[in-house]
Amino acid sequence: MSISTPSGEQNSPSVVKVSGKPSAKPGAKPGGKGGGKPAAGGKGGGPRRPQAPVKVGQGRNWGPIALFVAVGVIAVGIIIAAAWPSFGPGGSAYPWEQRASQIEGIVNFRANGTELKRDHAWGTQTYAQNPPVGGPHNAVWQQCMGNIYDAPIPNEHAVHSLEHGAVWVTYRSGLPADQVEVLANKVRGKQFTMLSPVDNLDKPVSLQAWGYQLKLDDVNDARIDKFIEALAKNATLEPQVGCGEGNTATGTTPLTEQQVQQRFGQGQ
Repeated sequence: MSISTPSGEQNSPSVVKVSGKPSAKPGAKPGGKGGGKPAAGGKGGGPRRPQAPVKVGQGRNWGPIALFVAVGVIAVGIIIAAAWPSFGPGGSAYPWEQRASQIEGIVNFRANGTELKRDHAWGTQTYAQNPPVGGPHNAVWQQCMGNIYDAPIPNEHAVHSLEHGAVWVTYRSGLPADQVEVLANKVRGKQFTMLSPVDNLDKPVSLQAWGYQLKLDDVNDARIDKFIEALAKNATLEPQVGCGEGNTATGTTPLTEQQVQQRFGQGQ
């Protein structure tokens, strides 16, 4: 027996919801569409896998980097500072003539046409400069192995030393002992150098190499070291000859030919 609605149509069975989920329709097979257990791991069913924590990137630690850069800059500065005396203007890496030319006040007699004869001659010689920077000279040179002479030496022997490349540092006779010691410390033990007083010198200090001269008022003048560094040995006209042996006596009178023969054979 059927029950008719006012419209005359038969009503369908109502769907009853349990716990918010629709119940299976009549006749639905277990595990079929719309029924059965949800797939493992699917939406709305089963435990979820734990997710790895997301790492938040940290900013760079600039402290060690800045320190490293600072140390590098300092190291480069030290290297440049150490190299500058050699490769900077007038440094030892430059030709000695160029270094000499950059010494303020130096007189280059080689370049100004002054004739500087090189022959050996006996007896006292007359020189245009005081102290002399070249010219005829005795057959024996003055020993110039960093010698410190406490009295005047013969010009004729000193000029021969200049020919070998010596720098002759001279000072006015009577200069205070402490100032003489300053000059001595610049010469003592250095080959191709020597120190001696000169009577009637017009300046407290005068430096000579063959064809070069520099006169100064102060024993602490930095140009003294520059002159020695640039010209000692380099200004030689006889590169094959050194400064050993030679005359070591003081006094302004040069050795005679007979004395040279007695002391040194046929001369040097």
